[in-house]
Amino acid sequence: PVRDCWAVAFGDAHSADSRVVAAGYDNGDVKLLDLVAGKLRFETNVSNGVCGVEFDRNDIEMNKLVLTTLESRYRLYDMRTHHPVQGYSFLSQEAHQSTVWAARHLPQNRDVFMTCGGNGSLELWRYSYPAQRSIKDKDGHAKGVLGTVTQLQKKKFSTQPIASFDWHADKEGLAVMGVLDQTVRVLLCTKLNLV
Repeated sequence: PVRDCWAVAFGDAHSADSRVVAAGYDNGDVKLLDLVAGKLRFETNVSNGVCGVEFDRNDIEMNKLVLTTLESRYRLYDMRTHHPVQGYSFLSQEAHQSTVWAARHLPQNRDVFMTCGGNGSLELWRYSYPAQRSIKDKDGHAKGVLGTVTQLQKKKFSTQPIASFDWHADKEGLAVMGVLDQTVRVLLCTKLNLV
């Protein structure tokens, strides 16, 4: 059967010889397509429909990828180290107690990101890197090591889902969101320079 693609994102655009597209599907499939080589680079399934896909920055070598899904979860992948058997290392985090519609990284600090909930809430997260980003397994293959995520803040804005969100590129903390109660809301997150 043909699957519906719900979310896409460009990434790995650090040179003219490097471009990928990450795509998330209704059945939980995730595909990483290499646009230069014209082939599938990575494929997995996250068990739930993928509502959102975002690289922490699309103009650098792949670093982190966040996938948001149905059933109250998001996954954060470390895209720097690919293991030949296990693929990319990831952590799975529960959020919002409802569908997680999207994740958006703060342009001024790519380790801080906001998730949008089907319950009308926003949750602000910070990723902390581990002391060592990769280790060798017993077969000598490099394997990614995940850091941790910490929830910095959460706030409910509506009884309807927050379907979209974007940070201002220049004004740290200024953001806009689209809510399914037919409103567009502007918000300001303060003290982001302190996290």
